[in-house]
Amino acid sequence: MADKTAIFSIYDDRDEQIRAAVQEVYDALKEKGYNPINQLVGYILSEDPTYITTYKNARSIIRKVDRDDLLQSLLRNYLEL
Repeated sequence: MADKTAIFSIYDDRDEQIRAAVQEVYDALKEKGYNPINQLVGYILSEDPTYITTYKNARSIIRKVDRDDLLQSLLRNYLEL
């Protein structure tokens, strides 16, 4: 019996949702002329939503992502490179 074990990660779907949300926010910040990296870092460190523009609903989008989940996803994806 050569049954193969499938590896399943509960993080895969959530990480993809977080990536999509961060990409939308990044794009909105860039379109408005902000430095998206600086703005996102400021938001992550302070959790102050005013770092994120309301343009294209970016502030609402990023606030739907739990900051702890966001940091975990960033680290997981960074360390897997």
